[in-house]
Amino acid sequence: MHFFGAHTVATGGIHMAAARAGAAGMHALQVFSAMPQFYNDKATVKPEKAARFTEAMVAAGIDKQHCIVHAAYVLNTASPEPEKYERARLGLAKELERTTALGVLGFCFHPGSAGSSDPVGAAERVGDAMAFALDRVPESARIFIENTAGAGRTMGRTPEEIAAMLARIPAGARARAGYGLDTCHLFASGHDFVSSPEAARQVLDHFAEVIGEPPSFLHLNDSEGELGSNKDRHALIGEGKVGVDPFRWLLRDPRTHGIPLILETPQANPDIAEGDATADPNDVRMMALLRSLAA
Repeated sequence: MHFFGAHTVATGGIHMAAARAGAAGMHALQVFSAMPQFYNDKATVKPEKAARFTEAMVAAGIDKQHCIVHAAYVLNTASPEPEKYERARLGLAKELERTTALGVLGFCFHPGSAGSSDPVGAAERVGDAMAFALDRVPESARIFIENTAGAGRTMGRTPEEIAAMLARIPAGARARAGYGLDTCHLFASGHDFVSSPEAARQVLDHFAEVIGEPPSFLHLNDSEGELGSNKDRHALIGEGKVGVDPFRWLLRDPRTHGIPLILETPQANPDIAEGDATADPNDVRMMALLRSLAA
């Protein structure tokens, strides 16, 4: 009932990311559909690339409905600057187009920063950008808002902000949108899920009650920063300030069943050769730990 995976290294192509995930015994996966440092508003997924990815996923034994794409980091759909917002809006639509071409569950994105503008208007801009993408790419994959660590004027720190974004999506497209929770971001933004099993349940309850639905994925990351530090610095589970037990508590909650549970933690071999499908040692160790926590 738990689908554990990671954002594996894609050197050699995303089909190699799938192969490395399979070698680590994963049942979920996260990839980039294009270079994450760019808007990629013209980048597409060629049929041969999608076919290689499909073959690799089948060989790895990973269902595509347990795979998500992570959008480019530069897309600031909360921006009050018209030119930046328009590029982000178009980039979000292209992310949905590429994600649909890959045939996976959907993609997640960071809403971005409100800058000097009103957060209410910023949340509306994020939701409108999502609605634009969903309208432009009909009958497609899903779009997921990822909660943020809360640095500066970044949006998506609270369930109220996420709910305001999702409220802008027309009713007919609402089922194609949702959100996911990153545990490092939760901790860094001051959500205490680490003090007790009850605290972990209450955090999930709060998001589900305010937004109206449970998360569609989790990013399972420990945190280098302290609770409320607003620092987005991921660590291997058990090697940060969160510790191991809070992950055990989260995995006992039925809302973590049946959804992608993705590690975004440091790799031991980030410079792996293009043709090397060997599992990363850190991923193998983390998979074993997560399975023991879920037992």
